[in-house]
Amino acid sequence: MAIRSEDDELWIRRFRPSSGSALPLVCFPHAGGSASTYVAFSEALSTSVEVLAVQYPGRQDRRWEAPGRTVAELADAVTDALADRPGRPVALFGHSMGGAIAFEVARRLEARGRAPVALFVSGRRAPSRHREVLGVEPPTDEEIVAELKRLGGTDAAVLADAALMRMLLPVVRADYRVAGSYRGEPGAAVGCPLTVLVGDRDPETTIEEAGAWEAHTTGAFAMRVCPGGHFFLDSNRSEVIDVIADVLRPGCDA
Repeated sequence: MAIRSEDDELWIRRFRPSSGSALPLVCFPHAGGSASTYVAFSEALSTSVEVLAVQYPGRQDRRWEAPGRTVAELADAVTDALADRPGRPVALFGHSMGGAIAFEVARRLEARGRAPVALFVSGRRAPSRHREVLGVEPPTDEEIVAELKRLGGTDAAVLADAALMRMLLPVVRADYRVAGSYRGEPGAAVGCPLTVLVGDRDPETTIEEAGAWEAHTTGAFAMRVCPGGHFFLDSNRSEVIDVIADVLRPGCDA
């Protein structure tokens, strides 16, 4: 269960007490995902990193709210929440749709003079590498379920639970609309160090599409190719955690 303090924002969750000196790592879930996706990250990272997870509207304790409509709308709201938080600058991590939102939040924080110390993008093609998601027509429930099965990352028991799927499908459909409609501004870039992670068999992001992120930062760039598909971070969590820890370790350039 998430620990909530008086100054916690509606958008941010944390799962472990912070030492106060830990570097905040704000994590953005994939389409259909929720803040609890990053509980394992919170448990695995050292005490020098405080994992904070974004809770999008429409799921878990925000399930009665309408889901977000665009990457820009979600990025604006999260930026407002983070910019109002006192303390150290943050690092950002986003997977899939969350990678696009994290990138846009990084740009907005930089514009406010609150630049993140590092940005991690996982399983998301560069903004300059657009492709259609589930075609141009709104997907049917059957198409969404087939896509979830194809990509992995959703427990088979959840897919088989009709009641759960009735709650999940509208959120996933809305998130796919958010992810599919995203177009990065021409030349959009951040100034912070950018680390990109990609699965070597990801059907949603090729290695070339991931490498194209290099054009979207004026800071240091690194890329790690991991074995696996779109949800390689589940089967390679320890490797992903090591990459994050290496970049954010005390005394690093980030």
